[in-house]
Amino acid sequence: MTSEALRLEQLVKHYGDTEALKGIDVIIPQGQICALLGKNGAGKSTAIHCALGLAQPTEGSARVFGEVAGSLAARQRLGVMLQDADLPDNLTGREHLALFASYFNAPADIDALITETDIGEFCDQRYKKLSGGQKRRVQFAGALCGMPDILFLDEPTTGLDAQAREAVWRNIRTLATDGKTIVLTTHYLEEADVLADRICILHSGRVIADDDAAAIRTRVGGSMIRCETHVSTSEASALPSVREAGNHGRQLELLSDDAAVTLSALLARDPGLRDLTVTKPSLEEAFSALTINPEENPS
Repeated sequence: MTSEALRLEQLVKHYGDTEALKGIDVIIPQGQICALLGKNGAGKSTAIHCALGLAQPTEGSARVFGEVAGSLAARQRLGVMLQDADLPDNLTGREHLALFASYFNAPADIDALITETDIGEFCDQRYKKLSGGQKRRVQFAGALCGMPDILFLDEPTTGLDAQAREAVWRNIRTLATDGKTIVLTTHYLEEADVLADRICILHSGRVIADDDAAAIRTRVGGSMIRCETHVSTSEASALPSVREAGNHGRQLELLSDDAAVTLSALLARDPGLRDLTVTKPSLEEAFSALTINPEENPS
């Protein structure tokens, strides 16, 4: 038995002349929630497809609990919720779960699963009658039917309201507490920050960061300065120690390597600026900085 739930080793994947993955190494231990992040085209989906056995590596290997990805032994231990998946319209949510459960030798109890995932209010309605968020919640429950040891969740809370998103987050935390491994892809950086023990960022087919959220924020360094001011973005970008400048609504946002120096220059140009805050970069801001200039932030 191995405590490694997932091992991607020197994983390379070509699609014709396109090199989607360029020798990535990712090892996820059992019981960890790992968020796999990256912009569109970074290689996230390709990495997940290799881990699921849906795509064969050009070079390197993918193993699930020591078994070759895609093998029966590997498939029996995983659950999957893909972003672009959908289900037949005319079955109810409960009927879908019963069908999924029939594929496994020792499936979850359907009634208990419906209660745990809080879909009882709509699980007996036809799938075609459900809202987009309700469909995602049925799909989430379906990924748990085989009582998987490792769960792949691709954008699991897309289309969910705040209350439903919190419910899914609680389910994910409970699964991890019970020793399950979660591989999460999401465009909601807040979701990754809240849930993940570890964050792996891909860019152009390579791993450019692999650590917990706090360490990744620290790695980017600097301070975020926000205020309302008449100083333009172009003028602000030329201030000393400013690494990045932009606007969010009416606020000017600056990433500075030395907040005191930048603020002194900014106040000299606009002594009457308002609503000033200085904070460390958020995970979203760190992600943006890393993926804009990955060569400036080597792993």
